[in-house]
Amino acid sequence: MKTFQIVCTVFLLLLGCSQLSAEQSRELVSALKQGGYIVVFRHGATDESQKDIYPFNFDDMKAQRQLSDKGRETARQIGASLKKLDIPVGAVYTSRLNRAVETGKLISGQDGKPVDALTDSSAGSASGMANPSGGNAKAGVALRELVNAAPQAGTNNLLVTHKTNIADAFGKDASDVQEGEAFVYKSNGSGPSTFVARIKAADWAAQAN
Repeated sequence: MKTFQIVCTVFLLLLGCSQLSAEQSRELVSALKQGGYIVVFRHGATDESQKDIYPFNFDDMKAQRQLSDKGRETARQIGASLKKLDIPVGAVYTSRLNRAVETGKLISGQDGKPVDALTDSSAGSASGMANPSGGNAKAGVALRELVNAAPQAGTNNLLVTHKTNIADAFGKDASDVQEGEAFVYKSNGSGPSTFVARIKAADWAAQAN
């Protein structure tokens, strides 16, 4: 575990990027099996013909952009990969929008807890979603607080949110996050969690095969 943390830190400092090599990916999977991480997902792929209507009515599915069939299948594949890799899932928190709620359930196999802190910080703005500014400080703090909350021993917490919230929390450089992509953080107990890596949706299956 200590070796993985050192290697990963040096890799990030030297290369200035977040993608791991094949060996480092295997080490990360081994670390995740022990628990103590927070995995922040952007929700899965959506049906672009649908639009969000603001103010949000979270019970009205017709007033929200939903997961596409591809988004659902990708979330299921991630969930199957986590199970095959024996990565333990603890608490699951999601945005209140159904595409995040559904992503969380398909990945984890359990009902997550919808919270305001993860709900679209652009308030349904198409332009805000297309070009996140990372300027909503309140939303950024709310997401980072969840990232810094230590998981129960031996488990990993999953958070499912939106591109805008991720940019608010981790900076504009994070605004290129893809649907289904994850940011992985190592819990440090009472202190801020440490960024470890970004994982594309397809990379989970690659590690499980």
